[in-house]
Amino acid sequence: MNHPYRIREIAAQAGLSEATVDRVLHGRGGVRESTVREVHQAIADLDRQQSQVRLGGRTFMIDVVMQAPARFTAAIKVALEAELPALRPAVIRSRFHLFDGPADLPGVLAKVGRSRSQGVILKAPDSPEVVDAVGQLGIPVVTLVTDLPTSKRVAYVGIDNADAGATAAYLVEQWLAERAGDVLVVRGRGSFRGEDERLGGFRAEMGRRAPNRRLLEVVDEEDRAAAVHERTRAVLHRNPSVRAVYSMYAGAGGNAAVVDGFAAAGRNYDVFVAHDLDDENTTLLRTHAISAVLHHDLRADVRHACLAVMRAQGALPGRLRSNPSAIQVITPFNTPPAEF
Repeated sequence: MNHPYRIREIAAQAGLSEATVDRVLHGRGGVRESTVREVHQAIADLDRQQSQVRLGGRTFMIDVVMQAPARFTAAIKVALEAELPALRPAVIRSRFHLFDGPADLPGVLAKVGRSRSQGVILKAPDSPEVVDAVGQLGIPVVTLVTDLPTSKRVAYVGIDNADAGATAAYLVEQWLAERAGDVLVVRGRGSFRGEDERLGGFRAEMGRRAPNRRLLEVVDEEDRAAAVHERTRAVLHRNPSVRAVYSMYAGAGGNAAVVDGFAAAGRNYDVFVAHDLDDENTTLLRTHAISAVLHHDLRADVRHACLAVMRAQGALPGRLRSNPSAIQVITPFNTPPAEF
């Protein structure tokens, strides 16, 4: 067994005698299988502790570059700052470049590349300009929530958005239970791959389960709740058969505007599935205005993103790979308390 540790170190870690450890390491026999496992576990523990020693005293400057609604970028900032203590003994310093609308992201990335950054956590539209800027950075880039698969990013962290869309379709069909009706699909502006993948997964699964249902889109082009309200009412006026809603974006006030649009039109729906457990969606869940929220642990996501940067910098062992998040289904009956 290859390892850099002295027998004395392994024996102390395992709580065994040096003679016993020596017998295990040299395969001399006469040792119980459980004792062999204890020696192997001690070596694995020492490996892990050695990683911590390598991190001790190291500081990593990580830049967070995001184009997203303000409530989502605020949630990411809170999540990252809450996770920083758990990443010790490494010290993570973070700089935030947050944009609530279109921005010169290639220019921002170029500036970050000149600022002694050790890595970037990026949420950006999948455009040729952004992909090219990532390729020119020369430092590790981890995409968050929405991917840039053709870029030179080192990993993607977040849910599988196509699976999330398929999960939404599954839930819609479970609640509609073969009743007739069409589905209102609400999405944001821009060219984010994540929303495109959600819509693709939703369309594919709905086509398999209920090919006769129409999917009617409301697009929040202006990032304005009032416009979502108006467009929802317009779609409902033209389509009396809408019985379900799938909202796949995070525009401020957008889901409440959809709920109000139904109320203003004197209409009801049987199911409403949304994304992300923010304050607005939590309130709508608790009042049963939303049936379910598809959520993922943002703190776990940003922690995995930071670990990916440290692996890419050679500070941590292990294979560098994308880390898909678990899709959590939150209903009015398992909504966490407000303090969480």
